[in-house]
Parts: sequence; C-alpha cells; structure tokens
Amino acid sequence: MSTATEQPTGATAIRPFHAAFASEAVGDLRRRLAATRWPPKEVVDDASQGVQSAAIEELVRYWSSDYDLGRLQARLNALPQFKTQIDGLDIHFIHAKSDHENSLPLIITHGWPGSVVEMLDVVGPLTDPTAHGGRAEDAFDLVLPSLPGYGLSEVPTSVGWEPGRVARAWAQLMKRLGYTRYVAQGGDVGAAVTDTMASQAPDGLAGIHLNFLRRPPLEVAAAVFGGAPVPDGLTDEERAAFEPLARQFKKGYIIEQGQSPQTIGYALTDSPAGLAAWILDHDADAYDKIRRAFVDGTPSGGLTRDSVLDNITLYWLTATATSAARIYWESAHTRAPAAGQAPPEVSLPVAFTVFPGEIFRAPRSWAERVYPNLIYFNEVGRGGHFAAWEEPELFAGEMRAAFRSLR
Repeated sequence: MSTATEQPTGATAIRPFHAAFASEAVGDLRRRLAATRWPPKEVVDDASQGVQSAAIEELVRYWSSDYDLGRLQARLNALPQFKTQIDGLDIHFIHAKSDHENSLPLIITHGWPGSVVEMLDVVGPLTDPTAHGGRAEDAFDLVLPSLPGYGLSEVPTSVGWEPGRVARAWAQLMKRLGYTRYVAQGGDVGAAVTDTMASQAPDGLAGIHLNFLRRPPLEVAAAVFGGAPVPDGLTDEERAAFEPLARQFKKGYIIEQGQSPQTIGYALTDSPAGLAAWILDHDADAYDKIRRAFVDGTPSGGLTRDSVLDNITLYWLTATATSAARIYWESAHTRAPAAGQAPPEVSLPVAFTVFPGEIFRAPRSWAERVYPNLIYFNEVGRGGHFAAWEEPELFAGEMRAAFRSLR
C-alpha cells in the first residue's frame, strides 16, 4: 500500500458516515407501491414493447410485501463509509482496507442505472483474496465512491459535472486518502470516468481496467454517434460488435436522459414502479436476467431479487433518479473533439475484460487501436454489463490478473 499523509479539515475532512433512511420515507414507499396504477398489458409475447407486465408486477409485489426494507441500510453500514467535500460537493464513498501487506489501492466507479450496490459483493474477494481462492499478494485497498447526484453523494445544483470533472474529483479523493500510487476501474459511465482519469494521468495513477469500451476507434464512433457510414473493412468480429453498439445508442433512456433528464425525472421521482421499470429497461441481457429472477425465481449470479431491489431502493429513498440521469445530459453538452479528431491520448497501462453478456463484445483489435499500452485483454465465460454485481468472484479474479504486472 502506498500512502502519504494529508489531513484536511472542515468540510474537506474525511468524515465517517452511516446510512439512515427515515421510517416516514419507507412508509411512503409502501403506500405508493400499493397504489400503483398499471398500464394495459403489452400486446406482444416478448420484450419488444419494453418491460413486460409479468416482470414489473412481480417486482412490485415482492418489493411491497417480501423485500426487507431495512436490508439496504444494513448492507451499507456493514462496510466503512465516509463523506468528504470535493469541488463543492459532499462525496460518499466506501473505503475498505485490506489486512494484507502491500495491498494495491483500487478505485472503482459504478455506472447508470447502478450504484455502489453493484460493488458490495466484490469487497471481500478483493480485500481478502486468501479467503476467496486468491493470494495475499493480490490484495487491494478499495475505494468505492458514489457518483455525484447518485445515492448518498450530494446532488449538484449547477451544471458541469461531466465525466472529466468527476475524474478530477476522484484523483483528489485518492490524494486526500493518502494514496501516492493506485489503479482505477470502471464500466458503463464508470468506464467514461476511468478512461478520462487515464487521459488526464494524475500523479499516482498507475493504470486502469475497463469492462466497457467507451472509446471505440474514430471511424466506428463517427458511424455510431455522428451518422457517418458503416466503416468499410470490418472483420466478422468487429461487425458483430458494431451492430449491437449502434442499436444501444438509439435506446430511449440514452436519448431522453441526454436531452431531457428533468422531464423523465418527474415520473421517476413520483412512481416507484415507474422508476423500477425505467431501470430495468437498460440492455437486453441484464433485463432478461432480472426478469427471470422475479418471474421464474432463477437469478443469474448476484442479480437476485433482493440485490436488484437494494439498488432501486437506494435510488428511491435518496430521490436521485433525476440527478443521476443528468450525467447523460452533461456528457452530451461537454465540448467534444471536432469530427474526425481523436480524443486525448491514453499512454498509461490499460487492461480490458470482455464479459459475454455485455451490450457489445469489444474486439481486441479495437482495444489495441485506442489503447496503445494494452497490457491485458481477456474474454471470460460468464457475466454481462453489470459484471461486478453479477459475477463478483470472477470480476475479482480479473482485477487480480489485470493489475498483477503493475504491483
């Protein structure tokens, strides 16, 4: 473990934190669930019209009657939590240190529609690898922050909290915690933050790991985001990645949250059933796994009924659906490179893992083109977009392997 002493005071002090959700808010949630006004059932036999009635109705039934509404608070408070003010905002984070010597500090950033709930089950495998089939020398100190406006972090009251600003805040957080050398990981929005951290290359950042490619090659990005023609010469593997990538970025939640997060936020903040349906309608693989957990009772790894509801309940009880959605608007309004201009170069070491249920399976050829210092690339046999949440042990194994050469 590499640390240096820094002792901020006042608002910037590292302050212990315990989650506490008011009983009135829990009671209000139960009343709203009981009063859900349902739309007509879909008129197709698949999910082509969106989240299916059987899935959301069973989720709401379970949430209102069988789910332990004290569970989320207990899970969070079982881990060391803190808050500190960075760039004017109170940032919530979990800081779980390893008992093993020379543990490597690792900051992991969640995405949307996730939260720190995604990462709770990787804490044990990463901080105590010997209890989970690993070696003591593969241990990590974990820093798991909540994105601004998500869950227990403060909601921004002005514009500007795009991934680059978050990346700078995370570098400040690691410095404030005393870490002089560390690594970073992210998927989804967390991949955008982590990629940007690598391009900013703050002092102490030794390398990154991603499980979602937010930086495709220029001609691919131009076709997906800018309306350019499909690139010529794609291999079969690259075409198999291009098509689902292009479909995903036409999804309703990306367009609506990128254009009008406030509009959708009124519904998400008023209806827990509406919030749940919006969160479920993210990607086909994750939706199908969550649907099966509720309808068939067959969860996929960590995507159990209770853990899915832990995440949705955190959004509801903190009323952060709107502020969380805004990062899409912020990203859309960030000054981007001109058409055909490459994003800032990343020279730091980069590791990448492909999980088979991901929105698109990034080809190694793309990763090597955008990350010239690719030190690790692996395709695993299980898991999807929410890799750490669904397959925490497998995810932890990838972190050990990916960062072993950087210790």
